[in-house]
Amino acid sequence: MIRVLVVDDEALFRRGIARLVDTAPDLEVVGEAADGRAAVEQVRAHRPDVVLLDMQMPVMDGLSAAQEILRAGTGAAVVVLTSFLSDRYIVPALRLGASGYLLKDSSVEELHRGIRAAAAGEAMLSPTVTRRLLEAVGPALSGTAQAARDRVAPLSARERDVLACVAQGLSNAETAQRLYLAEPTVKAHLAHAMTKLGVANRTQAAIVAHDAGLVAPPAGG
Repeated sequence: MIRVLVVDDEALFRRGIARLVDTAPDLEVVGEAADGRAAVEQVRAHRPDVVLLDMQMPVMDGLSAAQEILRAGTGAAVVVLTSFLSDRYIVPALRLGASGYLLKDSSVEELHRGIRAAAAGEAMLSPTVTRRLLEAVGPALSGTAQAARDRVAPLSARERDVLACVAQGLSNAETAQRLYLAEPTVKAHLAHAMTKLGVANRTQAAIVAHDAGLVAPPAGG
């Protein structure tokens, strides 16, 4: 059973999300919080596997809460669930180590997949968020490009191939199919690549891949 904490300052929305999470047989809501500070306290009290976290909240905002939660060492993964498709939140949240970024208009299926992916150490982004991320970490971040290229230089060719697939949002199974590899082989290559890059999760690895130019930004901007 995957234990979930739901964090949002809008009580009706928070309770609605909690009910939707509970409709999945493998997901269980273990707590709710109305602000970032309460979220940090609830993580320590309930030890959830995944935290669904809003960005704009009183007392402590989502980015600050995510930073404290991820630094606490409880093992909880953070999935941003917000109505804001903004560079102000997307890239900072993912660079902090958030395992996903979903919009509040995501389907129930996307919500469940995002929680499961985070609990499994993978990442889940809404399709519109993926496109915005590609745009945000493309040429606009050219100042970081050389540093990112230096980071990926030690990777083997196959590790780069796997990293590029991950950066396009492919799962391990989809990556295996594209590269004609066994799924355990993909997992091994990705684990080695993440260790060499010094990143905590797939999303951070994907950002490095984009910064390094392993994946081109979408045509047409």
